[in-house]
This record gives sequence, structure tokens and C-alpha cells, in this order.
Amino acid sequence: MKKNMGSADRIIRIIIAAVIGTLYFTEIISGTLGLILVIFAAIFVLTSLVSFCPLYMPFGIKTCSKE
Repeated sequence: MKKNMGSADRIIRIIIAAVIGTLYFTEIISGTLGLILVIFAAIFVLTSLVSFCPLYMPFGIKTCSKE
């Protein structure tokens, strides 16, 4: 797995995941929608930690700088 996510992309994903987590745990969002958003937030954090997004591969997107 080669990296295909840059620093800015990773930071934005982590911020979005933190906002979703905060909204869920303060019960502003709840129910099925809340659970779906928490799952997306977990995926955002996981892809940020490994610097790889599988959805970028078919489209040839790379947000990281050249090595």
C-alpha cells in the first residue's frame, strides 16, 4: 500500500471525525444516522492513520507530495 493522502487531507479527516464524535456523544445526533456517521468517522480516522484511502485508487487521486 503506497501512501496517497497528504497531510492536509489527513488533518481535515481527523477534524471531521472529531466533530462527528463530539456531536454523537453529546447526543446532538443520534439513532441510525448517528451510528452511520460514527462509522464514517472511524473510517476517516483509520484512513488518516495509514495515509491510504482505497477510494482514491480507482480515480488515480493522490493528495500527497511526490516522494
